[in-house]
Amino acid sequence: MPLQSPKLWIVAMPLGNPGDITLRAKETLEFVDVVFAEDTRRAGFIFNQLGISVKKVISFHDHNEKKRFLTFYSYIEKEKHVAIISDAGLPLVSDPGFLLVQECRKKNIPVSVIPGPSAPITALVGSGIEPTPFTFLGFLPRGQGAQKKLFAPFSNIQTTIIFFERKDRLAETLAFIYTILGDRRVCVAKELTKTYEEYISLNLKDNFKDFSFLGELTVVVGPPKLKNKTDRKCVLEIIKEEKNTGGSSKDITKRAHHRIEGWTLKALYSIVVEQG
Repeated sequence: MPLQSPKLWIVAMPLGNPGDITLRAKETLEFVDVVFAEDTRRAGFIFNQLGISVKKVISFHDHNEKKRFLTFYSYIEKEKHVAIISDAGLPLVSDPGFLLVQECRKKNIPVSVIPGPSAPITALVGSGIEPTPFTFLGFLPRGQGAQKKLFAPFSNIQTTIIFFERKDRLAETLAFIYTILGDRRVCVAKELTKTYEEYISLNLKDNFKDFSFLGELTVVVGPPKLKNKTDRKCVLEIIKEEKNTGGSSKDITKRAHHRIEGWTLKALYSIVVEQG
């Protein structure tokens, strides 16, 4: 799609270091007719810092995204260009913009992304934890009940997990996740691309209360460790031992499951039933 066609531009902003901005991002922001910004004051500060001259800036955040649709359409109808930026990094990734992009796709309004900094990807790449596959959860729900519901499905899935957390809640959150996922490698990335950038690598079982954190934190939790599957001969011997102990088929299966690696309860139960 040529630059002259009216469209929505999604522009990545610096994470912390002003040098994160790309040449295409600067050119696009100066070219468009209006910039939708999550925080207009912060946007103005960044534009001045980077020497970017924009035509107009309008607030665009979670609370007014739908209300801005009409404003957006009015610019597009006049053959104008609109850009979206967030406070830091790539818009839509835990930031406003998704609903507007969705509307554009429904109405065949062109959308173009100016790629650049992204906190989840930056933290993942620098963490030293397996990069693929990974799952990004954004900001976590506050209640432990909701957190348990969110993390429970990942207890046996081979995926790295990435999420954002506030400094004052980090230690409590990681301690709670440990009770759900067990011990895993974890890396906390703070002050990304800033002067005091730091990656702190520990295990979920470790005490994070001893660390001092500033700013927004990006957390990378590694996948569960792969376990060697217990061979069938050994499985049969364990089941035989548990049968001698007594109990129902379900009781025998549950006890055997604690001693066996890589077998599901369903598979073990079938063997218990087969052996009578």
